[in-house]
Amino acid sequence: MINNLISGQRVASKSERTQPVFNPATGEITDQLGLSTQAEVAAAVESAAEAFPAWAATPPLKRAAVMFRFNELLIKHADEIAREISREHGKTHDDALGEIQRGKEVVEFVCGIPQLLKGEYSRNVGPKIDSFSDRQALGVCVGITPFNFPAMVPLWMYPVAIACGNTFVLKPSERDPSSVMMIAELLHEAGLPPGVLNVVHGDKEAVDALLDHPKVQAVSFVGSTPIAEYVFNRGSQAGKRVQALGGAKNHMVIMPDADLDQAVDALMGAGFGSAGERCMAISVAVPVGEETADRLVKALRPRVEALKVGPADDPDAEMGPVITAAAKEKISGLIDSGVAAGAELVVDGRNLSLQGYENGYFLGGSLFDKVTTDMDIYTQEIFGPVLSVVRATDYDSAVKMINDHEYGNGTAIFTRDGDAARSFADSIQVGMVGINVPIPVPVAYHSFGGWKRSLFGGHSIYGPEGVNFYTRLKTVTSRWPTGIKEGAVFDFPT
Repeated sequence: MINNLISGQRVASKSERTQPVFNPATGEITDQLGLSTQAEVAAAVESAAEAFPAWAATPPLKRAAVMFRFNELLIKHADEIAREISREHGKTHDDALGEIQRGKEVVEFVCGIPQLLKGEYSRNVGPKIDSFSDRQALGVCVGITPFNFPAMVPLWMYPVAIACGNTFVLKPSERDPSSVMMIAELLHEAGLPPGVLNVVHGDKEAVDALLDHPKVQAVSFVGSTPIAEYVFNRGSQAGKRVQALGGAKNHMVIMPDADLDQAVDALMGAGFGSAGERCMAISVAVPVGEETADRLVKALRPRVEALKVGPADDPDAEMGPVITAAAKEKISGLIDSGVAAGAELVVDGRNLSLQGYENGYFLGGSLFDKVTTDMDIYTQEIFGPVLSVVRATDYDSAVKMINDHEYGNGTAIFTRDGDAARSFADSIQVGMVGINVPIPVPVAYHSFGGWKRSLFGGHSIYGPEGVNFYTRLKTVTSRWPTGIKEGAVFDFPT
């Protein structure tokens, strides 16, 4: 049974509700997870609230020292954490290592928290009056994280919050929770005091308990758009600061002058890496012009057909299984709907079967051509190894297609034309843009976040935006007595 982590100790849930954890490559149950009760969630929040005053008063340099040690432990244990991710998620070992690296970069960023929290000071803003400002911690913060990056997304949240002086309660995905526990224990090994980071496992009941708890000050969420909107609305109504990152439908425009080999390589990795279970996956290729489209589909077809699918311990595997049997069924159903709607299924990955892994949740790569914007396979986030080609007559129609979509997470353009690239970056209604870069996830010292229905709330995640989200600005204006008697002033101060 996978336990909670409260006040620095593993604590078994007493809930009568449990959920199995599966190995998606085999379909076998590997563990059981207790779905925490409201009382157990409350205990985690109370532990964080009790730890907050002392941790907030800890000098930023000492908080940074914990993060330095934590970073070294992540380097030391990366291989075993990656194996645990692969066992419960199914992604390849190298992909899991990459996830840890991108999460670790956020830890490296917050090692500079003394500099990041430096305020501003102005002397003599008035007669012998000085003004200064700084950013102060909020209190208890909460993270609710998805299955597709069980290590990376939590590392986008709690290191920033904790380095800023907050305490934290993490509710990870119930589908792959073990790597979360390994990493949380490494942070305690690095010297984090008990109660500063707590982990509770659960489902909607645990989420609602966190959103409603009066001592929770801020909530970070990553997941699907319907749940992101729910978390944002419920948390905001409870008076909490909320950042909720939702779904995506990421397009990649291929201009006639693009390096086609480079574009195909990019689409293969961005479309089928991690079985397409990434919020920054490219799921729509938009070639401009019929000739470009024909060349692209002709080049993609043999690459998708040759895609090496296998379990994470297969060193040749380029893609593993999807996360659950239900996910496999949903993806297959959307492929069915694309065929029924009239799209051309160039490569069909529905009937893949691997010897020895017949019960695993494997799909091959699927490639559609001549998809139109009214089809479900275009409008919905498939979150699987399915790439749709939507042909655009010209550059302007490609841009309009992307801007008209409800999601605005990530996008890319492949071109040799600097004018087209600059125009695209300026005019596209999407939060993260790649120019000849297929997955433009910002580095840790920038911030990650989409537009439109891909982000609810006023702050992106990690980087400078993360520091701002997990702190609030306080400005002090001060004057010390000088012996001068001025009398009461009733005009507005200037």
